[in-house]
Amino acid sequence: MKIEFPRVAAVYNADDMTIEFAVDCDGKRIVCASSTEALEDDCDAKSIKAEDLMVAFRAHRPSIEKMTARYLKLCQGAPILLRSGHFRWGMECPPCRDG
Repeated sequence: MKIEFPRVAAVYNADDMTIEFAVDCDGKRIVCASSTEALEDDCDAKSIKAEDLMVAFRAHRPSIEKMTARYLKLCQGAPILLRSGHFRWGMECPPCRDG
């Protein structure tokens, strides 16, 4: 499975309280997301304000992408919504706190 993360700006979705980001999976563009809880619990977001969530997302984007890629492989390319549990379980992947 070929997974690429295009440098497209992530966006805050106020309806679901997530940060959404683009992923190209086997040539197909899909939208994945990280929950506000995951960004607060695992990526040190200071609050649930959109600007604080975006700062945390940008700071930890490499770890978020690594975790997303692991789950995309498990889910055969279905869109992923990362939650706090994904980072805690980690699947032997360092959490966002890895610096």
